[in-house]
Amino acid sequence: MLRAVAEENPSKRVIFVDDKSFNYKSFLEGVDRVARSLELIGVEKGDRIALICPNSIEFVQSVFAISKLGAVTVPINTMLKNEEYRYILDDCSAKALITSSKFIKEVGDLCDSVETITHTIWIDKAPKEDSQHLVLDEILSDHLHTHRPSPSQLDDTAVIFYTSGTTGYPKGAMISNRNLFSNLIGAKERFDLRSHDRFIVYLPMFHSFTFAIMVILPFFIRASFVIIPSILPFSNIIKQTLFKRVTVFMGVPDIYNALIRAKLPWYFLWFNSIRCFISGGSALNEDTLNRFRVTFKRATMLEGYGLSECSPAVAINPLNRQKPLSVGLPLYGYDVKIVDDEMMELPIGEAGELIVRGDCVMQGYLNNPEATAETIQNGWLRTGDIAKVDDEGYVYIVDRIKDLIISKGLNIYPRQIEEQMMLLPSVKLAAVIAQSDPHSGEVPIAFIELEEGYENTPPSKIKSELKEHLASFKIPKTITVVESLPKTATGKVLKRVLKQGIH
Repeated sequence: MLRAVAEENPSKRVIFVDDKSFNYKSFLEGVDRVARSLELIGVEKGDRIALICPNSIEFVQSVFAISKLGAVTVPINTMLKNEEYRYILDDCSAKALITSSKFIKEVGDLCDSVETITHTIWIDKAPKEDSQHLVLDEILSDHLHTHRPSPSQLDDTAVIFYTSGTTGYPKGAMISNRNLFSNLIGAKERFDLRSHDRFIVYLPMFHSFTFAIMVILPFFIRASFVIIPSILPFSNIIKQTLFKRVTVFMGVPDIYNALIRAKLPWYFLWFNSIRCFISGGSALNEDTLNRFRVTFKRATMLEGYGLSECSPAVAINPLNRQKPLSVGLPLYGYDVKIVDDEMMELPIGEAGELIVRGDCVMQGYLNNPEATAETIQNGWLRTGDIAKVDDEGYVYIVDRIKDLIISKGLNIYPRQIEEQMMLLPSVKLAAVIAQSDPHSGEVPIAFIELEEGYENTPPSKIKSELKEHLASFKIPKTITVVESLPKTATGKVLKRVLKQGIH
Protein backbone atom coordinates (compact mmCIF):
# COMPACT_ATOMS: atom_id res chain seq x y z
CA MET A 1 0.00 0.00 0.00
CA LEU A 2 2.72 2.45 1.02
CA ARG A 3 5.00 1.61 -1.89
CA ALA A 4 2.18 2.09 -4.41
CA VAL A 5 1.31 5.59 -3.19
CA ALA A 6 5.00 6.58 -2.87
CA GLU A 7 5.48 5.64 -6.53
CA GLU A 8 2.29 7.42 -7.69
CA ASN A 9 2.83 10.67 -5.79
CA PRO A 10 6.31 10.74 -4.20
CA SER A 11 6.35 14.48 -3.43
CA LYS A 12 2.93 14.62 -1.74
CA ARG A 13 3.32 15.43 1.96
CA VAL A 14 1.93 12.73 4.23
CA ILE A 15 2.98 13.69 7.77
CA PHE A 16 3.36 17.03 9.53
CA VAL A 17 4.96 17.13 12.96
CA ASP A 18 5.90 20.45 14.62
CA ASP A 19 7.63 22.49 11.92
CA LYS A 20 8.70 19.45 9.85
CA SER A 21 6.89 17.61 7.09
CA PHE A 22 7.58 14.34 5.28
CA ASN A 23 6.51 13.43 1.78
CA TYR A 24 5.60 9.87 0.79
CA LYS A 25 9.02 9.26 -0.75
CA SER A 26 11.03 10.42 2.29
CA PHE A 27 8.66 8.58 4.64
CA LEU A 28 9.14 5.32 2.68
CA GLU A 29 12.93 5.77 2.76
CA GLY A 30 12.72 6.18 6.54
CA VAL A 31 10.62 2.99 6.77
CA ASP A 32 13.21 1.10 4.70
CA ARG A 33 15.99 2.26 7.03
CA VAL A 34 14.07 1.20 10.15
CA ALA A 35 13.29 -2.17 8.52
CA ARG A 36 16.99 -2.61 7.74
CA SER A 37 17.87 -1.79 11.37
CA LEU A 38 15.38 -4.37 12.64
CA GLU A 39 16.73 -6.90 10.19
CA LEU A 40 20.28 -6.29 11.46
CA ILE A 41 19.21 -7.25 15.00
CA GLY A 42 17.61 -10.47 13.72
CA VAL A 43 13.91 -9.61 13.36
CA GLU A 44 12.17 -12.14 11.11
CA LYS A 45 8.68 -12.95 9.84
CA GLY A 46 6.27 -13.68 12.69
CA ASP A 47 8.38 -12.04 15.42
CA ARG A 48 6.50 -9.74 17.76
CA ILE A 49 7.90 -6.25 18.18
CA ALA A 50 6.58 -4.13 21.05
CA LEU A 51 6.15 -0.36 20.83
CA ILE A 52 6.08 1.69 24.04
CA CYS A 53 6.38 4.91 22.16
CA PRO A 54 4.98 8.46 22.17
CA ASN A 55 3.13 9.87 19.16
CA SER A 56 5.98 10.40 16.71
CA ILE A 57 7.20 9.81 13.17
CA GLU A 58 9.29 6.93 14.61
CA PHE A 59 6.14 5.17 15.86
CA VAL A 60 4.55 5.27 12.40
CA GLN A 61 7.74 4.27 10.55
CA SER A 62 8.25 1.38 12.97
CA VAL A 63 4.75 0.02 12.26
CA PHE A 64 5.40 -0.06 8.49
CA ALA A 65 8.94 -1.41 8.94
CA ILE A 66 7.69 -4.24 11.16
CA SER A 67 5.04 -5.02 8.55
CA LYS A 68 7.64 -5.00 5.77
CA LEU A 69 9.53 -7.80 7.53
CA GLY A 70 6.32 -9.79 8.07
CA ALA A 71 6.64 -9.30 11.83
CA VAL A 72 3.81 -8.32 14.21
CA THR A 73 3.38 -4.90 15.86
CA VAL A 74 2.40 -4.85 19.54
CA PRO A 75 1.52 -1.23 20.46
CA ILE A 76 1.37 -0.85 24.26
CA ASN A 77 -0.24 1.79 26.49
CA THR A 78 2.48 4.25 27.52
CA MET A 79 0.82 4.87 30.90
CA LEU A 80 1.39 1.42 32.39
CA LYS A 81 3.81 0.45 35.13
CA ASN A 82 6.87 -1.81 34.93
CA GLU A 83 5.09 -4.92 36.21
CA GLU A 84 2.23 -4.48 33.69
CA TYR A 85 4.72 -4.08 30.84
CA ARG A 86 6.55 -7.23 31.92
CA TYR A 87 3.30 -9.21 31.85
CA ILE A 88 2.41 -8.09 28.29
CA LEU A 89 5.93 -8.55 26.90
CA ASP A 90 6.14 -12.05 28.42
CA ASP A 91 2.66 -12.93 27.17
CA CYS A 92 3.44 -11.99 23.55
CA SER A 93 7.08 -13.26 23.69
CA ALA A 94 8.29 -9.91 22.30
CA LYS A 95 11.64 -10.19 20.51
CA ALA A 96 12.46 -6.48 20.58
CA LEU A 97 11.14 -3.31 22.16
CA ILE A 98 11.08 0.12 20.52
CA THR A 99 10.72 2.87 23.11
CA SER A 100 11.70 6.36 24.28
CA SER A 101 13.80 7.69 27.15
CA LYS A 102 10.62 9.51 28.29
CA PHE A 103 9.51 6.17 29.77
CA ILE A 104 12.89 5.11 31.15
CA LYS A 105 11.67 4.77 34.75
CA GLU A 106 9.19 2.01 33.82
CA VAL A 107 10.90 0.44 30.77
CA GLY A 108 14.63 0.80 31.45
CA ASP A 109 15.15 -2.74 32.77
CA LEU A 110 12.72 -4.64 30.53
CA CYS A 111 15.50 -5.90 28.27
CA ASP A 112 17.05 -7.63 31.28
CA SER A 113 13.85 -8.82 32.98
CA VAL A 114 11.95 -10.19 29.95
CA GLU A 115 13.62 -13.34 28.69
CA THR A 116 12.53 -13.14 25.03
CA ILE A 117 13.67 -9.54 24.40
CA THR A 118 17.05 -9.48 22.70
CA HIS A 119 17.25 -5.72 22.08
CA THR A 120 15.72 -2.45 23.20
CA ILE A 121 15.80 0.23 20.51
CA TRP A 122 15.56 3.80 21.80
CA ILE A 123 14.14 6.41 19.43
CA ASP A 124 16.07 9.19 21.18
CA LYS A 125 18.80 8.31 23.70
CA ALA A 126 19.70 5.08 25.47
CA PRO A 127 20.24 4.85 29.26
CA LYS A 128 23.32 2.74 28.58
CA GLU A 129 24.97 1.76 25.36
CA ASP A 130 25.75 -1.90 24.99
CA SER A 131 24.87 -4.69 22.59
CA GLN A 132 21.31 -4.85 23.95
CA HIS A 133 20.47 -1.14 24.15
CA LEU A 134 20.65 0.59 20.78
CA VAL A 135 19.80 4.08 19.57
CA LEU A 136 17.70 4.07 16.41
CA ASP A 137 19.65 6.84 14.67
CA GLU A 138 22.94 5.05 15.25
CA ILE A 139 21.88 1.72 13.76
CA LEU A 140 20.04 3.19 10.78
CA SER A 141 21.96 1.67 7.92
CA ASP A 142 23.00 3.47 4.77
CA HIS A 143 21.90 0.38 2.87
CA LEU A 144 18.27 1.21 2.29
CA HIS A 145 17.33 -2.16 0.85
CA THR A 146 16.40 -4.96 3.14
CA HIS A 147 16.50 -8.48 1.85
CA ARG A 148 13.38 -9.37 -0.04
CA PRO A 149 10.43 -8.32 2.15
CA SER A 150 8.67 -11.34 3.65
CA PRO A 151 5.47 -11.57 1.64
CA SER A 152 2.61 -11.21 4.12
CA GLN A 153 -0.69 -12.96 3.55
CA LEU A 154 -4.07 -11.37 4.17
CA ASP A 155 -4.68 -13.69 7.11
CA ASP A 156 -1.29 -13.20 8.77
CA THR A 157 -1.47 -11.42 12.14
CA ALA A 158 -0.54 -7.76 11.64
CA VAL A 159 -0.98 -6.28 15.10
CA ILE A 160 -1.85 -7.38 18.63
CA PHE A 161 -3.89 -4.90 20.70
CA TYR A 162 -3.89 -5.54 24.43
CA THR A 163 -7.32 -4.74 25.83
CA SER A 164 -7.38 -2.86 29.11
CA GLY A 165 -8.88 -5.84 30.89
CA THR A 166 -11.87 -4.90 33.05
CA THR A 167 -11.09 -7.99 35.10
CA GLY A 168 -7.81 -9.83 35.51
CA TYR A 169 -4.91 -9.42 33.11
CA PRO A 170 -5.12 -7.69 29.72
CA LYS A 171 -5.71 -9.96 26.73
CA GLY A 172 -3.98 -9.66 23.35
CA ALA A 173 -6.50 -9.33 20.50
CA MET A 174 -4.83 -10.67 17.34
CA ILE A 175 -5.74 -8.55 14.31
CA SER A 176 -4.90 -9.74 10.80
CA ASN A 177 -4.18 -7.72 7.67
CA ARG A 178 -7.64 -8.72 6.43
CA ASN A 179 -9.23 -7.39 9.64
CA LEU A 180 -7.44 -4.04 9.29
CA PHE A 181 -8.19 -3.60 5.58
CA SER A 182 -11.89 -4.39 6.08
CA ASN A 183 -11.98 -1.49 8.57
CA LEU A 184 -10.12 0.86 6.22
CA ILE A 185 -12.51 0.05 3.35
CA GLY A 186 -15.57 0.54 5.59
CA ALA A 187 -14.33 3.84 7.03
CA LYS A 188 -13.34 5.25 3.62
CA GLU A 189 -16.82 4.56 2.26
CA ARG A 190 -18.68 5.84 5.35
CA PHE A 191 -16.77 9.14 5.68
CA ASP A 192 -16.57 9.72 1.92
CA LEU A 193 -12.82 10.31 2.35
CA ARG A 194 -10.61 11.84 -0.35
CA SER A 195 -6.87 12.21 -0.89
CA HIS A 196 -7.06 15.93 -0.06
CA ASP A 197 -8.37 15.20 3.46
CA ARG A 198 -6.06 15.88 6.39
CA PHE A 199 -6.40 14.20 9.78
CA ILE A 200 -5.01 15.25 13.16
CA VAL A 201 -3.52 12.66 15.53
CA TYR A 202 -3.27 13.76 19.13
CA LEU A 203 -4.86 10.76 20.86
CA PRO A 204 -2.28 8.06 21.77
CA MET A 205 -1.26 6.01 18.73
CA PHE A 206 -1.15 2.78 20.76
CA HIS A 207 -4.96 2.85 21.00
CA SER A 208 -6.72 0.68 18.40
CA PHE A 209 -9.05 3.49 17.25
CA THR A 210 -6.15 5.92 16.72
CA PHE A 211 -3.91 3.24 15.24
CA ALA A 212 -6.31 2.06 12.51
CA ILE A 213 -8.55 5.04 11.78
CA MET A 214 -6.16 7.94 12.35
CA VAL A 215 -2.73 6.54 11.46
CA ILE A 216 -3.21 3.77 8.85
CA LEU A 217 -6.37 5.09 7.14
CA PRO A 218 -4.72 8.30 5.75
CA PHE A 219 -2.13 6.13 3.92
CA PHE A 220 -4.91 3.94 2.53
CA ILE A 221 -6.71 6.93 0.98
CA ARG A 222 -3.43 8.70 -0.03
CA ALA A 223 -4.18 11.56 2.36
CA SER A 224 -2.09 13.23 5.08
CA PHE A 225 -2.11 13.78 8.84
CA VAL A 226 -0.68 16.01 11.55
CA ILE A 227 1.05 14.36 14.52
CA ILE A 228 0.66 16.10 17.88
CA PRO A 229 3.16 14.56 20.32
CA SER A 230 1.16 15.47 23.43
CA ILE A 231 -2.47 16.27 24.17
CA LEU A 232 -1.38 19.20 26.37
CA PRO A 233 -1.46 22.12 25.95
CA PHE A 234 -4.87 21.76 24.31
CA SER A 235 -4.41 25.18 22.70
CA ASN A 236 -1.70 23.61 20.48
CA ILE A 237 -4.26 21.14 19.03
CA ILE A 238 -6.55 24.10 18.21
CA LYS A 239 -3.64 26.01 16.63
CA GLN A 240 -2.39 23.07 14.55
CA THR A 241 -5.95 22.23 13.40
CA LEU A 242 -6.31 25.76 12.05
CA PHE A 243 -2.84 26.34 10.57
CA LYS A 244 -2.42 22.88 9.04
CA ARG A 245 -5.95 23.03 7.55
CA VAL A 246 -7.21 19.81 9.17
CA THR A 247 -10.44 18.52 7.55
CA VAL A 248 -11.13 15.37 9.63
CA PHE A 249 -10.99 15.73 13.41
CA MET A 250 -11.31 12.55 15.45
CA GLY A 251 -11.72 12.48 19.19
CA VAL A 252 -13.35 11.04 22.27
CA PRO A 253 -16.18 12.58 24.34
CA ASP A 254 -13.75 13.96 26.92
CA ILE A 255 -12.06 16.05 24.21
CA TYR A 256 -15.34 17.20 22.66
CA ASN A 257 -16.74 18.18 26.05
CA ALA A 258 -13.57 20.24 26.61
CA LEU A 259 -13.69 21.73 23.11
CA ILE A 260 -17.28 22.90 23.41
CA ARG A 261 -16.55 24.46 26.82
CA ALA A 262 -13.32 26.15 25.68
CA LYS A 263 -13.45 29.82 24.72
CA LEU A 264 -12.59 29.27 21.08
CA PRO A 265 -11.31 32.36 19.26
CA TRP A 266 -13.71 33.75 16.64
CA TYR A 267 -11.13 33.31 13.87
CA PHE A 268 -10.91 29.56 14.63
CA LEU A 269 -14.68 29.22 14.20
CA TRP A 270 -14.58 31.26 10.98
CA PHE A 271 -11.48 29.88 9.31
CA ASN A 272 -11.12 26.22 10.35
CA SER A 273 -11.34 23.66 7.50
CA ILE A 274 -13.03 20.86 9.48
CA ARG A 275 -15.79 19.15 7.53
CA CYS A 276 -16.20 16.16 9.79
CA PHE A 277 -15.84 15.42 13.53
CA ILE A 278 -15.73 11.74 14.46
CA SER A 279 -16.32 10.54 18.01
CA GLY A 280 -15.64 7.11 19.48
CA GLY A 281 -14.54 5.50 22.73
CA SER A 282 -17.73 6.13 24.71
CA ALA A 283 -21.04 7.91 24.36
CA LEU A 284 -21.40 11.62 23.62
CA ASN A 285 -24.15 13.18 25.68
CA GLU A 286 -27.03 14.96 23.96
CA ASP A 287 -26.08 18.39 25.31
CA THR A 288 -22.60 18.20 23.72
CA LEU A 289 -24.10 17.01 20.40
CA ASN A 290 -26.56 19.91 20.31
CA ARG A 291 -23.93 22.51 21.23
CA PHE A 292 -21.63 21.16 18.49
CA ARG A 293 -24.31 21.65 15.85
CA VAL A 294 -24.74 25.27 16.91
CA THR A 295 -21.01 26.06 17.21
CA PHE A 296 -19.67 24.25 14.10
CA LYS A 297 -22.32 24.86 11.45
CA ARG A 298 -20.19 23.74 8.48
CA ALA A 299 -19.03 20.43 10.00
CA THR A 300 -20.86 17.17 10.71
CA MET A 301 -20.43 15.30 14.00
CA LEU A 302 -20.45 11.52 13.45
CA GLU A 303 -20.64 9.17 16.40
CA GLY A 304 -19.28 5.67 16.02
CA TYR A 305 -18.69 2.48 17.97
CA GLY A 306 -15.97 -0.11 18.02
CA LEU A 307 -13.75 -2.31 20.15
CA SER A 308 -10.19 -3.60 19.83
CA GLU A 309 -11.51 -7.10 19.07
CA CYS A 310 -13.19 -5.68 15.92
CA SER A 311 -10.16 -3.93 14.43
CA PRO A 312 -11.76 -1.60 15.89
CA ALA A 313 -14.67 0.19 14.08
CA VAL A 314 -18.05 -1.59 13.89
CA ALA A 315 -20.66 1.11 13.27
CA ILE A 316 -20.60 4.82 12.40
CA ASN A 317 -23.32 7.32 11.52
CA PRO A 318 -23.51 8.13 7.80
CA LEU A 319 -22.58 11.65 6.66
CA ASN A 320 -25.96 12.27 5.10
CA ARG A 321 -28.12 11.10 8.01
CA GLN A 322 -27.09 10.96 11.65
CA LYS A 323 -29.42 9.97 14.45
CA PRO A 324 -28.76 11.59 17.85
CA LEU A 325 -27.49 9.15 20.50
CA SER A 326 -27.08 6.39 17.89
CA VAL A 327 -23.67 5.04 16.88
CA GLY A 328 -25.02 4.64 13.36
CA LEU A 329 -25.15 1.77 10.89
CA PRO A 330 -22.69 -1.15 10.69
CA LEU A 331 -19.78 -0.58 8.28
CA TYR A 332 -19.77 -2.22 4.86
CA GLY A 333 -19.71 -6.03 5.09
CA TYR A 334 -20.43 -6.28 8.83
CA ASP A 335 -23.55 -7.83 10.41
CA VAL A 336 -24.86 -7.02 13.89
CA LYS A 337 -27.57 -8.69 15.97
CA ILE A 338 -29.12 -8.09 19.39
CA VAL A 339 -29.43 -11.32 21.38
CA ASP A 340 -30.52 -12.62 24.78
CA ASP A 341 -28.46 -14.75 27.17
CA GLU A 342 -29.14 -17.83 25.02
CA MET A 343 -27.82 -16.04 21.88
CA MET A 344 -31.37 -15.91 20.45
CA GLU A 345 -32.13 -12.80 18.38
CA LEU A 346 -34.40 -10.22 20.05
CA PRO A 347 -37.13 -8.14 18.34
CA ILE A 348 -36.38 -4.63 16.99
CA GLY A 349 -36.16 -2.05 19.78
CA GLU A 350 -35.43 -4.55 22.57
CA ALA A 351 -32.18 -4.24 24.51
CA GLY A 352 -29.79 -7.20 24.62
CA GLU A 353 -26.17 -8.09 23.92
CA LEU A 354 -24.71 -6.73 20.67
CA ILE A 355 -22.91 -9.38 18.62
CA VAL A 356 -20.88 -8.74 15.44
CA ARG A 357 -19.91 -10.84 12.41
CA GLY A 358 -17.65 -9.93 9.49
CA ASP A 359 -14.05 -9.47 8.42
CA CYS A 360 -13.45 -7.14 11.38
CA VAL A 361 -13.69 -9.96 13.93
CA MET A 362 -10.26 -10.68 15.45
CA GLN A 363 -8.46 -13.98 14.99
CA GLY A 364 -8.70 -14.59 18.73
CA TYR A 365 -6.93 -13.79 21.99
CA LEU A 366 -3.24 -14.67 22.04
CA ASN A 367 -2.48 -17.72 24.22
CA ASN A 368 -6.05 -17.77 25.51
CA PRO A 369 -8.27 -20.31 23.71
CA GLU A 370 -10.83 -20.35 26.55
CA ALA A 371 -11.47 -16.60 26.39
CA THR A 372 -11.52 -16.81 22.56
CA ALA A 373 -14.16 -19.58 22.61
CA GLU A 374 -16.23 -17.57 25.10
CA THR A 375 -16.04 -14.39 22.98
CA ILE A 376 -16.35 -15.76 19.42
CA GLN A 377 -19.26 -18.19 18.92
CA ASN A 378 -20.15 -19.52 15.44
CA GLY A 379 -18.27 -16.61 13.87
CA TRP A 380 -20.14 -14.01 15.96
CA LEU A 381 -18.18 -11.84 18.40
CA ARG A 382 -19.88 -11.16 21.72
CA THR A 383 -19.13 -7.53 22.53
CA GLY A 384 -20.31 -7.49 26.15
CA ASP A 385 -22.29 -4.33 25.34
CA ILE A 386 -26.03 -3.94 25.77
CA ALA A 387 -27.58 -2.32 22.71
CA LYS A 388 -30.76 -2.04 20.67
CA VAL A 389 -31.38 -1.59 16.95
CA ASP A 390 -34.18 0.46 15.37
CA ASP A 391 -36.24 -0.46 12.30
CA GLU A 392 -33.68 1.20 10.00
CA GLY A 393 -30.75 -0.76 11.43
CA TYR A 394 -29.25 2.11 13.47
CA VAL A 395 -27.47 0.84 16.59
CA TYR A 396 -27.90 2.41 20.05
CA ILE A 397 -25.50 1.42 22.83
CA VAL A 398 -27.38 1.16 26.11
CA ASP A 399 -24.59 0.07 28.48
CA ARG A 400 -21.90 -2.47 29.30
CA ILE A 401 -23.23 -5.84 30.46
CA LYS A 402 -20.73 -5.69 33.32
CA ASP A 403 -22.08 -2.25 34.36
CA LEU A 404 -25.74 -3.31 34.49
CA ILE A 405 -27.25 -2.75 37.95
CA ILE A 406 -30.06 -5.07 39.09
CA SER A 407 -32.06 -3.55 41.95
CA LYS A 408 -35.00 -5.59 43.34
CA GLY A 409 -35.06 -7.46 40.03
CA LEU A 410 -35.23 -4.24 37.97
CA ASN A 411 -32.56 -3.46 35.35
CA ILE A 412 -30.87 -0.08 35.81
CA TYR A 413 -28.61 1.19 33.03
CA PRO A 414 -25.95 3.51 34.52
CA ARG A 415 -25.51 5.29 31.19
CA GLN A 416 -29.08 6.62 31.27
CA ILE A 417 -28.48 8.13 34.74
CA GLU A 418 -25.09 9.55 33.68
CA GLU A 419 -26.60 11.22 30.60
CA GLN A 420 -29.38 12.75 32.67
CA MET A 421 -26.88 14.03 35.24
CA MET A 422 -24.71 15.61 32.55
CA LEU A 423 -27.70 17.55 31.23
CA LEU A 424 -27.71 19.43 34.57
CA PRO A 425 -25.77 22.73 34.34
CA SER A 426 -23.71 21.88 37.45
CA VAL A 427 -22.42 18.46 36.32
CA LYS A 428 -19.40 18.23 34.03
CA LEU A 429 -18.87 14.45 34.10
CA ALA A 430 -20.67 11.60 35.86
CA ALA A 431 -19.98 7.91 36.49
CA VAL A 432 -22.56 5.57 38.03
CA ILE A 433 -21.68 2.16 39.47
CA ALA A 434 -23.40 -0.53 41.54
CA GLN A 435 -23.07 -0.86 45.30
CA SER A 436 -24.22 -3.96 47.18
CA ASP A 437 -27.32 -3.37 49.26
CA PRO A 438 -28.90 -5.81 51.77
CA HIS A 439 -32.48 -4.80 50.82
CA SER A 440 -32.28 -4.25 47.06
CA GLY A 441 -29.36 -6.46 46.01
CA GLU A 442 -27.68 -3.51 44.30
CA VAL A 443 -28.22 0.25 44.21
CA PRO A 444 -26.70 2.91 41.94
CA ILE A 445 -24.18 5.34 43.39
CA ALA A 446 -22.63 8.25 41.49
CA PHE A 447 -19.29 10.04 41.30
CA ILE A 448 -19.25 13.44 39.59
CA GLU A 449 -17.00 16.27 38.47
CA LEU A 450 -18.65 19.70 38.82
CA GLU A 451 -18.59 22.53 36.27
CA GLU A 452 -16.59 25.68 36.98
CA GLY A 453 -18.65 28.07 39.07
CA TYR A 454 -20.80 25.27 40.54
CA GLU A 455 -18.26 24.01 43.08
CA ASN A 456 -20.62 24.56 46.03
CA THR A 457 -23.59 22.63 44.60
CA PRO A 458 -24.77 20.16 47.27
CA PRO A 459 -25.47 16.54 46.18
CA SER A 460 -29.00 16.89 47.60
CA LYS A 461 -29.79 19.58 45.00
CA ILE A 462 -28.59 17.29 42.19
CA LYS A 463 -30.74 14.45 43.55
CA SER A 464 -33.86 16.64 43.65
CA GLU A 465 -33.23 17.85 40.07
CA LEU A 466 -32.85 14.21 38.91
CA LYS A 467 -36.20 13.24 40.50
CA GLU A 468 -37.98 15.29 37.83
CA HIS A 469 -36.54 13.06 35.08
CA LEU A 470 -35.83 9.61 36.55
CA ALA A 471 -37.82 6.96 38.40
CA SER A 472 -37.04 6.95 42.11
CA PHE A 473 -35.28 3.54 41.98
CA LYS A 474 -32.78 5.01 39.47
CA ILE A 475 -31.78 7.96 41.68
CA PRO A 476 -28.22 7.34 42.99
CA LYS A 477 -28.20 6.46 46.68
CA THR A 478 -25.10 8.60 47.16
CA ILE A 479 -23.47 11.26 44.98
CA THR A 480 -19.78 11.88 45.63
CA VAL A 481 -18.11 14.98 44.20
CA VAL A 482 -14.52 14.36 43.07
CA GLU A 483 -11.95 16.70 41.57
CA SER A 484 -11.18 14.29 38.76
CA LEU A 485 -12.58 10.88 37.80
CA PRO A 486 -10.01 8.16 36.96
CA LYS A 487 -9.74 7.80 33.17
CA THR A 488 -7.99 5.78 30.48
CA ALA A 489 -5.59 7.38 28.00
CA THR A 490 -8.53 8.14 25.72
CA GLY A 491 -10.68 9.73 28.40
CA LYS A 492 -12.97 6.78 29.19
CA VAL A 493 -13.88 6.68 32.90
CA LEU A 494 -12.28 3.71 34.67
CA LYS A 495 -15.25 2.31 36.55
CA ARG A 496 -13.26 -0.64 37.89
CA VAL A 497 -11.07 1.86 39.82
CA LEU A 498 -14.21 3.40 41.32
CA LYS A 499 -15.54 -0.09 42.16
CA GLN A 500 -12.27 -1.04 43.87
CA GLY A 501 -12.56 2.09 45.99
CA ILE A 502 -15.98 1.12 47.42
CA HIS A 503 -15.06 -2.43 48.44
